[in-house]
Amino acid sequence: MAEDGPKPLQLNMPLVLDHNLTRQMRLRVESLKQRGEKRQDGEKLLQPAESVYRLDFIQQQRLQFERWDVVLDKPGKVTITGTSQNWTPDLTNLMTRQLLDPAAIFWHKEDSDTMDWNEADALEFGERLSDLAKIRKVMYFLIAFSEGLEPANLKASVVFNQL
Repeated sequence: MAEDGPKPLQLNMPLVLDHNLTRQMRLRVESLKQRGEKRQDGEKLLQPAESVYRLDFIQQQRLQFERWDVVLDKPGKVTITGTSQNWTPDLTNLMTRQLLDPAAIFWHKEDSDTMDWNEADALEFGERLSDLAKIRKVMYFLIAFSEGLEPANLKASVVFNQL
């Protein structure tokens, strides 16, 4: 049987917790509370169970989404939402219109050995990442943790084929 040709090189690109940006967004929430002010119209404030992650595109050209590689080390659920925000040093506020649809949702039930996920939406989101990689050096994500999960319980990456 003949080979179809060489397999494309796969790049496993991890989502990395952006501690500084998460801290800055939490400070924004605290600052508003202390001053008794409200958020700007349309502003997305970081919730306590949300953190900011980033994906640094190593090779920006010719990436094709292959799959999500998400591991939760205990039962719970994470929702990964991409942002169109390109944060600048002045840390402009994140607006809800900058959150991309669809989100990728992954969950691990207590009585199950397998990871479940919203496959169609997660695949569509992943395919959009291939397009964004052509124009971005970095991509930011809001990851919401629920059912007792926190960043220490998550290991997530996106696998691309390099064409």
